[in-house]
Amino acid sequence: MRSWPVIAAMCLALGGFSAVAAYEMAPPRAGAWREIAWPFPRDGWPAGRAFRCGTTDCEGIEVYVRPKLGFCNCGTGVADDDEVDRVADIDMISARFVALKAGDAVDVADMRGRVRAYDIEMPEGKRTAIGIALSHRCDLLVAAAQGRGDATRVQRAALSFLDSAELKRWMTVAMEGR
Repeated sequence: MRSWPVIAAMCLALGGFSAVAAYEMAPPRAGAWREIAWPFPRDGWPAGRAFRCGTTDCEGIEVYVRPKLGFCNCGTGVADDDEVDRVADIDMISARFVALKAGDAVDVADMRGRVRAYDIEMPEGKRTAIGIALSHRCDLLVAAAQGRGDATRVQRAALSFLDSAELKRWMTVAMEGR
C-alpha cells in the first residue's frame, strides 16, 4: 500500500515531462514567424533581422528588415517609387527585378513611407517581392519580403508581420539607436 504514492508521483512526473516535450516539439503556431540568419553579404549598412513564416497562410514568405540611419531626406521622407527601388534591398534578393505597378503610401509603426511589388528572377524560378521604405526623421527603415504567390498575399503577410508588437518594439529601438 505504501507504493501507491510513489507510483502516482512517478506517473505525474512522466506526464509532466511528456507535456514539456510535446510543447517543445510542436510545429509553429498559426501566424508564427521564425527568425533566421541574415542571408545577405555585408554592405555599407549593418545587417538587419530576417524571418520566415511557417504557416499555411504565409508559408515560405521571408521578410528582411533593417534600419539605414542617416539615409533619408529629412524634409520629404520617402518621396517616390524610385526611392523604394533604390533603398528597399530588393536588389539583395535578386539583381533581376521588375516593378509590377506603381507603389502605394503606407504607415507602419508610426512611420510613413511607400510599398511596392516586384517580380524577381531566382535560380528556382520567378517569385514575388515587396519593397518597403519608411522614414523616421532623417532615417530609413527598409524591409523586403519575398515568396511564392501573388503580390497581394506577400504584401499582406509582410505588412501584418511588421505591424506585430514584437517588430514594432524592435523597430522603435532600432530607429532610436544612435
